Amino acid sequence: MSDLKKVKLGSQGLEIPTIGLGCMGMTDMMGMDTYGKAYEDESIATIHRSLELGGNLLDTADLYGPLKNEQLIAKAIQGKRDLVVIASKFGFEIDDQGQQTGKVNGSKAYVKKAVERSLKNLNTDYIDLYYLHRVDKTTPIEETVEAMGELVKEGKIRYIGLSEVGSETIKRAHKIHPLTAVQTEYSLFERQVEELGVLATLEELGVGFVAYSPLGRGFITGQFQKPDDLPANDWRRYLPRFQEDHFYKNIELLHEIEKMAKEKGINSSQLAIAWVIAKGYVPIPGTKRPKYIEQNIAAAKVELTQSELNRLEEIIPLGTKTGDRYGDMSDVNV
Repeated sequence: MSDLKKVKLGSQGLEIPTIGLGCMGMTDMMGMDTYGKAYEDESIATIHRSLELGGNLLDTADLYGPLKNEQLIAKAIQGKRDLVVIASKFGFEIDDQGQQTGKVNGSKAYVKKAVERSLKNLNTDYIDLYYLHRVDKTTPIEETVEAMGELVKEGKIRYIGLSEVGSETIKRAHKIHPLTAVQTEYSLFERQVEELGVLATLEELGVGFVAYSPLGRGFITGQFQKPDDLPANDWRRYLPRFQEDHFYKNIELLHEIEKMAKEKGINSSQLAIAWVIAKGYVPIPGTKRPKYIEQNIAAAKVELTQSELNRLEEIIPLGTKTGDRYGDMSDVNV
């Protein structure tokens, strides 16, 4: 096992490594590749390598697939459940045929239904960290979190999280049951939660922050030099960051990040991950290849001085327009 440092996530007692593994790209999403083509054997090998290196926080959701991602994780961790911290999410309504309905459902009845399905798919009797994936605007957040609190009492989940929420929602939810974590996209290319004061709210309440897409949905890896470098069936083609009007401006910013990374003897992905950790947050970069797991976990040991942090944030200052996160594809509740 590696000496990957452990940290407390929030103030409710959950201990995790400084970096987790985002598993979304390991399965397709309704027939569309999320981050290029995925292969089950390679994905399972990636999870196993992550565990060997001490990266035992696995992040999934019932939405991914739908349902297939949780099933893949169950296969990968068979006989290793006690070594793994599983984070999963619910809220995007999935019907009994395993299809998305297009609604978000945070009702008490759906919370109970969703957790039972996830427990079955994950082949476990508890989920370590269970997030509401998006807020249901037709159900008060208090009702959803109260139902999640009941799951904690029943031992079906250990800790509660919310994904893509604003400060007021966080405060209201936290009064009903203490939150352990909030998860939102966060990277050098996306700092909306900082601009809107969400991170300050979390600090005030003692709630942890988990940063998904810390590599700017793969942009910071540098593997795409023009929009057409994205695979034909890749959903990122629909994201503003990867479309021409933003893409080439973002490439210029990336070249500056790459220059700084080279000076430190690391790559741009490692620099971006180290930045999130230095800010005091937990990144969950996604990959489905063992070699990238090794690179990402090595980044957790990279130390940045205050002047290096300042230099990075001068390359992409707060408020830099890098392209809306979802365009018109989603209603993000931040």
